Amino acid sequence: MKQAPTPAPAPQREALPMQVDVKIHSLHASGPVLADASVNLNGCFAIRGIKVVDGSNGPFVSLPSYKGRDGYKDICFPCTKEFHQQFHQAVLDAYQQTLTQIPLRQQESQEAPPAPEMKM
Repeated sequence: MKQAPTPAPAPQREALPMQVDVKIHSLHASGPVLADASVNLNGCFAIRGIKVVDGSNGPFVSLPSYKGRDGYKDICFPCTKEFHQQFHQAVLDAYQQTLTQIPLRQQESQEAPPAPEMKM
């Protein structure tokens, strides 16, 4: 009797470095949504509709989702635990950096000399 060949093991996927570029579009002063963001992955794939939400344990990242019969389902999501952490940390870091720049922008606008008046 001829024995069936054993299947080859699945090839190991090498983790490629992922560049995560985050843009915070707007900050919200009230409500649970703190900011709206978009992410560009390696300059090849863009994700819009990301939100930074104020949760009971601090800010968290909410990805685009839809409401199904069993609750909300993410439309896109990181597939590995490691990239999940990298992705969410990149968004939260960009949010924190945007928050730290607000006082600088307010200070710059206060220090700017007044615009000259036009006389006719």
